[in-house]
Amino acid sequence: MGDAGEIQLQIRGTQEQQSLHKDATAGNQPPKPSSSFKQWRWWLMVALNIFFLVAGQTVGTLLGRLYYNEGGSSKWMLTLVASAGYPILFLPLLLFPSPTSTTSFARVPITNIAFIYISLGLMVAADNLMYSYALLYLPISTYSLLCATQLAFNAVFAYFLNSQKIPPLIFNSIMLLTFSAALLGIQSNTEDSKYIPKEKYPLGFVLTLGASATYSLILSLMQLTFQTVLKTETFSVVLRMQIWTSFVASAATVAGLFASGEWRRLEGEMDGFGKGRVSYVMILVWSAVAWQVAAVGIVGLVFVVSSLFSNVISTLGLPVVPIFAVIFFHDKMDGVKVMAMLIALWGFISYIYQQYLDDSEAKRAIRSDTEAGSGVSIPP
Repeated sequence: MGDAGEIQLQIRGTQEQQSLHKDATAGNQPPKPSSSFKQWRWWLMVALNIFFLVAGQTVGTLLGRLYYNEGGSSKWMLTLVASAGYPILFLPLLLFPSPTSTTSFARVPITNIAFIYISLGLMVAADNLMYSYALLYLPISTYSLLCATQLAFNAVFAYFLNSQKIPPLIFNSIMLLTFSAALLGIQSNTEDSKYIPKEKYPLGFVLTLGASATYSLILSLMQLTFQTVLKTETFSVVLRMQIWTSFVASAATVAGLFASGEWRRLEGEMDGFGKGRVSYVMILVWSAVAWQVAAVGIVGLVFVVSSLFSNVISTLGLPVVPIFAVIFFHDKMDGVKVMAMLIALWGFISYIYQQYLDDSEAKRAIRSDTEAGSGVSIPP
């Protein structure tokens, strides 16, 4: 449905071009500026949502590492803040309602919707928990580079669940990201972070890959839900899915926090936190806010462009984190990591170029169909 939304945007843009072309031919009038204004506004929305996604993702990851470095040890607490900020999302839901979303939801039995939200929410909770453990056991630079494999996992799951093809460039991207992860996997003995025991590196490596695979599976299942169950992908529908899955994930995480007994240690953890009690609370609060800012960016890109584009931007933002990790946490950036980053970037470029080719082909098809139906030649 993300691709359908993108095609609809392209059709609307083509129709506007056709209308302007007719007006200019009939009355020798220059095209109205409304089309360029709409295009400028569209690009502004895309840029703003990209900023929200990359900034929120980067800040959330860095604050998570800071939490561990300063004495925090509760994996369940860090898991909770990844989803507990979901009430913030009610603000854009109220400000930008979609009038068609209620009708779309009315066609789907409430039991089906509840089952989808609960299932995805539990998967999100498990995924966040794996990420929390992985961030504890890996340097943040290694962690972020390994998370880039979610793009490869996404292509595989999209092939099996969403019937998306894997052209040669996408296959090339998958292989490059796999090689990048393999390089990081063989360098466990080179890590020298004073906060991370070396014997935990293999576990952190496996958990990061597992979390990346689970995250990609969640995205593909959400896409499948939009395509086959909800059969719509308006802003409100996407935002509501984000809100209710986060609610379920938060509830499951709170249950895990109490079941594990970690809640008993939170008071002592706060007292012994390196930067003080206030900083402890502020790190957790702003981490929760950061992840929801990223969620707003994800939802915005899904609505404005497509879910695939949203995932690509999310993955492209990951190499930003190692740069800040070197600056703020003095992570070691040796030759192996640099090589892994370059290979991952090569994989990103390969992936994006394939999307560019697909998008260009779709635009040509739309332009050809529109010209054939109207008999009017549309300027490129």
